[in-house]
Amino acid sequence: MNEMEVVKQVDQMVRFIKQEAEEKANEIMVSAEEEFNIEKLQMIEAEKQKIKKEYERKESQVEVKKKIEYSKKLNEMRLKVLTAKQESLDQIYSSAQKELQGASSKGNYGEMIKLLIVQAMHKLREPTVVLKCRKEDVSACEKQMEPARKLFAEKHKMEAPTITLDRKNFLLPGPKPGSDAVFWYWILIPLSALLLSGNS
Repeated sequence: MNEMEVVKQVDQMVRFIKQEAEEKANEIMVSAEEEFNIEKLQMIEAEKQKIKKEYERKESQVEVKKKIEYSKKLNEMRLKVLTAKQESLDQIYSSAQKELQGASSKGNYGEMIKLLIVQAMHKLREPTVVLKCRKEDVSACEKQMEPARKLFAEKHKMEAPTITLDRKNFLLPGPKPGSDAVFWYWILIPLSALLLSGNS
């Protein structure tokens, strides 16, 4: 083999080695790019998930805050309504208290006693009852016992109970003006069961 052939053969070998090296380098480049793209996509997906979770967490916090605010407002409104109701009831109670405190001095007090006795007899449905009252109401109650029995008989189409006025055990006198005390003007007690009915 002469020198030319040797040079030619060496050139061929060099070209072959270069080509092999380039192909290998290309393979490495392609593989590296693929790995880079896969890793890049994984990182992007991981960041997306991270952002999504953070958004969901913040959204959940906002929802919880909204619910707390709503509940707080609702409770405030309920308290306002309850306060308004209580104020109305206090006014009604105060007004009724004043009316009742002055009831015994009004002209229709006797009529009121009569109607309340009829109502109590109807509720009790007893053949004999005892009427207790304040000492200052003895006369008014005594005057209304028979008219109450008559009205009961007419209204309910039945014989009225026998009423006895208790002249020994009186109820406490009514409270002084401005007092919040609960008081009874009179009570009816059935002899058989000692049930209680009254007006306060």
